[in-house]
Amino acid sequence: MAESTIGQPLTNGKKPQLDLASADWQSSSQGTGDVQIAFIEGYIAMRDGRSPDGPSLIFTPAEWRAFVLGARDGEFDLT
Repeated sequence: MAESTIGQPLTNGKKPQLDLASADWQSSSQGTGDVQIAFIEGYIAMRDGRSPDGPSLIFTPAEWRAFVLGARDGEFDLT
């Protein structure tokens, strides 16, 4: 069985179902931004701030680091 970087066991490599109802969502801009993130139970959740009841992406700390470094490096820039 694989384990996350915070030591919580993962089932078949799947991330746990997190209760995001009490998450403290942060926006990239003042008010409701297009992208919001929350740090919860050792994971990072990301959602569309315009559709907060929609699905959220869940990242492990290592996945989040790779995403942030890729964004800083221009990996996701539109041409």
